Amino acid sequence: MTNNHTPEHLLAEVFGYAGFRGDQRAVIETVLGGGNALVIMPTGGGKSLCYQIPALAMQGTAVVVSPLIALMRDQVATLRAHGIAAAHLSSQQTADEQRNTEGQLVSGELDILYVAPERLLTEGMLRQLDRSAIALIAIDEAHCVSQWGHDFRPEYLRLDALRRRYPNVPRLALTATADARTRDEIAANLFPDGCERFIASFDRPNIRYRVGLKDRPKQQLLAFLRQEHPDVSGIVYCMSRRGTESVADWLAQNGINATAYHAGLESQTRDERQERFLREEDLVVVATVAFGMGIDKPDVRFVAHLDLPKSIEAYYQETGRAGRDGLPADAWMVFGFQDVTRIRQFIADSDAEPERKAIERERLESLLAYCEAPDCRRRGLLAYFGESHPGECGHCDNCLNPPQRWDATQAARKALSAIYRTGQRFGAAHVVDVLLGRPNERISRLGHDQLSTFGVGDEHDKGTWQSILRQLMAAGHIDVDPDGHGGLRLSPSCRPLLRGEQQLYLRRDQPQRPAGGGRRPTEPEAPPDSAAWHQLRRRRREIADAEGVAPYIICHDRSLMALLNQQPQTLAELNEVPGFGHYKCERYGPELLAALKEIELDPAGDDG
Repeated sequence: MTNNHTPEHLLAEVFGYAGFRGDQRAVIETVLGGGNALVIMPTGGGKSLCYQIPALAMQGTAVVVSPLIALMRDQVATLRAHGIAAAHLSSQQTADEQRNTEGQLVSGELDILYVAPERLLTEGMLRQLDRSAIALIAIDEAHCVSQWGHDFRPEYLRLDALRRRYPNVPRLALTATADARTRDEIAANLFPDGCERFIASFDRPNIRYRVGLKDRPKQQLLAFLRQEHPDVSGIVYCMSRRGTESVADWLAQNGINATAYHAGLESQTRDERQERFLREEDLVVVATVAFGMGIDKPDVRFVAHLDLPKSIEAYYQETGRAGRDGLPADAWMVFGFQDVTRIRQFIADSDAEPERKAIERERLESLLAYCEAPDCRRRGLLAYFGESHPGECGHCDNCLNPPQRWDATQAARKALSAIYRTGQRFGAAHVVDVLLGRPNERISRLGHDQLSTFGVGDEHDKGTWQSILRQLMAAGHIDVDPDGHGGLRLSPSCRPLLRGEQQLYLRRDQPQRPAGGGRRPTEPEAPPDSAAWHQLRRRRREIADAEGVAPYIICHDRSLMALLNQQPQTLAELNEVPGFGHYKCERYGPELLAALKEIELDPAGDDG
């Protein structure tokens, strides 16, 4: 590329977009001016353009640090589809492929090179960089540097060596998810020499957030997929490897194109399944958190959680993989009391220092408060990242179907008393049995049927008591005993409640319902369900198969929708469609324009 073009010209000519969004232009100016930048932008917010545009405008090669080989391959394929000279170096390449790429780097033929941190910091790789013209260094997925984060990679802590070795090369660190603590840690570790901070809004208005209680979760998930997301790509997260296999098998038995992904699978199997996910347009991947970081697939229509994540930061990172193209998507989750106790015990049993355990408990409590909140999900989610939102978004479960609240003060006092009188060492099931007055061998043997709290809660059913205990835990009034047995115990904050000095209002649990409506006029339209739309998608798939790439490499669904709406007749008109730069028009335009003409001639082309 040349440095004779302005960022705006490159944006339109190469990527096919009319203007920058948010802080993109300011970040680019900082880098072009030789400065450093810490960039926090939500998934789908255009982080990559913040280093790709400078890479094309500056002399030399942009070196991009990326943690995953699959991610690097995907990004290189996307850039090459725009006519950009991009490559990656990884252990999965042959020796000849690596030597060829290194030769392109040294000779200045590459605009952008992707490399993992482990390889980048080897002396051999650094010597290659010493012989090359380096335009900038971009550190992607920068939250991996945080020892308190959910994706910590110790290799990221060594990346400050790049500053010392190449002091005059501008650096960027980019991530979609970082709370205030993580942002400070990124800055301290990667930019001791200072940087500009660019923090975009964390709001993803195209995502509908929904949280419910587990009640036969597999059936709940199947109903969600069949009623709201048939034949589309999505991710389902489970806590255990065994859970992913079980859920994926069950979905497949019920007609869903599904597969499992977890760290226990052979490397080749993982790669094959990730490649299937990138290329197939209806595959559901049931995975542990080992799957998804850096996934660039734009048409993921939902992310579902069948188990509670460990923190809001992890939840936001995982749900952010839905709807990267800006089209409507769902973040759907069901959880239960056992999820809470399991994570609390995991934290208690870990070898982490007390400070780390306290932070992890704090993060879990923030997530529980989000799950149990009776008001707008978006307001609570954004508040965690230090961003205010007026609420009433009209696009989450609590706004679409506001939960009832009730005065649970007396019920909560009974529950706290039952926990205290049974010795603060029994789990929720035992406490509920005492409250309901349900005799069994264990209760009789312990003498708990003689307690004053035995049977005092028969005005509520089992589900209500479980809800009360769960919400008391979310409010910080009870905790899990760290002895590893999951016993409930009182926390100091419950004292005013027990003494009658404080009232407590809780939300009434309600079943998950289909989303149905609620979309505001300002929100993006969903892809049409028409013969013309499906025919155009089939042609895109044929082109992608011939090229050996994923369909979204050819163009995103959003660009395909614009193509259908604008009906360009010439390559010049196609160049006016968002997402179609000059190179894509020349390479894929003739076939796409031919497909449009075929649809126009087909009398069934506009059938619903």
